Amino acid sequence: MPLYAYQALDKTGSELTGKMEGEHDFAVVSRLKKMGYVVLEVKEIKESFLRNALQKRGKVKIGQLSFFSRQLSAMLTAGIPLTRGLYTLSEQSENPVLARAAGEMAHAVEGGMSFSAAMSAHQDIFSKMYVDMIKAGEVGGMMEEMLNRLSMQLEREKILRDNIKSATFYPIIIIMFAGLVILCMMFFIVPIFEGFIPQGVAPPLPTRIIFGFSHSLRSYSLLYMLGIIVLFIGIRAYVRSEAGKDFFDRFKYRLPVFGDLFKKVTVARFSRTLSTLMSGGVSVMQALEAAGPASGSKRVVEIVKEVEEGIQQGQSMAIPIGKSGFFPPMLTNMIAVGEETGELTNLLTRVADFYEEEVSTITKGLTSMLEPVVLIVVGGIIGAIVIALYLPIFSAVSSSIGR
Repeated sequence: MPLYAYQALDKTGSELTGKMEGEHDFAVVSRLKKMGYVVLEVKEIKESFLRNALQKRGKVKIGQLSFFSRQLSAMLTAGIPLTRGLYTLSEQSENPVLARAAGEMAHAVEGGMSFSAAMSAHQDIFSKMYVDMIKAGEVGGMMEEMLNRLSMQLEREKILRDNIKSATFYPIIIIMFAGLVILCMMFFIVPIFEGFIPQGVAPPLPTRIIFGFSHSLRSYSLLYMLGIIVLFIGIRAYVRSEAGKDFFDRFKYRLPVFGDLFKKVTVARFSRTLSTLMSGGVSVMQALEAAGPASGSKRVVEIVKEVEEGIQQGQSMAIPIGKSGFFPPMLTNMIAVGEETGELTNLLTRVADFYEEEVSTITKGLTSMLEPVVLIVVGGIIGAIVIALYLPIFSAVSSSIGR
């Protein structure tokens, strides 16, 4: 979204300046008025593409948000006022987006707005779950505890993401390196071997295929690059569309090996988020509404809607979750027992702990299993190319020995 610089007056008549993102200047003016400011001027800031790329506007890493939550919780526990804590974090935060958001929230709170309302103006940084937890902390008078729980929740989410990255990082690096080696062979090594073939001698079929591919790459390299760029942009646009999101959301759970991993990650996220919200005093309906999107799965969002409808009709939460066929029986049974005993949040926490441990175990096994598989596949491809290049030499040697 565009970035705007503004000048405004607060309730005391003091002049304030700052920056705020918005769809257009009217949206920024409206938001400032809701904060209780008298708007003097709003002007769009033109930023270069390079500067945007370097600053990564709109990107706040989950680890940075967890650290922000922990620091603010510690400040509030020490008796530091909320606005002063936010101003301090805005000055010392290394992320410019988070620093700007902290400063704007401090201004808004000073103007009489609640912390959760000020936070909801930065939905690109703070999720609905985060805002709901802060709102519950404001109502219950336990903001420090809520921020601490949010920090722990974000840390566990970071561990989940890191586990997935660790399982896929090594194969991706090996595949990229192998692709680079194959390109170098096609551009530099294959032409040398092609020069060794005497004119009028027909090389074997595998060799002709390698020679033809090398000729094609060297002659139409720009077309290949353009095709890859167009394909990348097309896939990216499709993935971001609703149809693409729905397709890939269902497709990832059907993948061999990785499908089970993705499902366990989704279950862990859903259980942990639901438990954190409910233990923080958020109502069941609000907790479900936030836990669905936090799971990262459109399928879970659809199931949550069915669960909400069932609860409104007086059903147990476990019934529609069990009927969905997506969640494992363990989660369904735990929810049923938790609803009967009043220990739902504790049992959801145990489910989340179990599946997070499962994800960690699976990723370690995947890493050790994929390393030799990827090396064998890559080595086989490169070996096949080398053998195809040497086939004419082997044929020539065989024919000379036969004579």
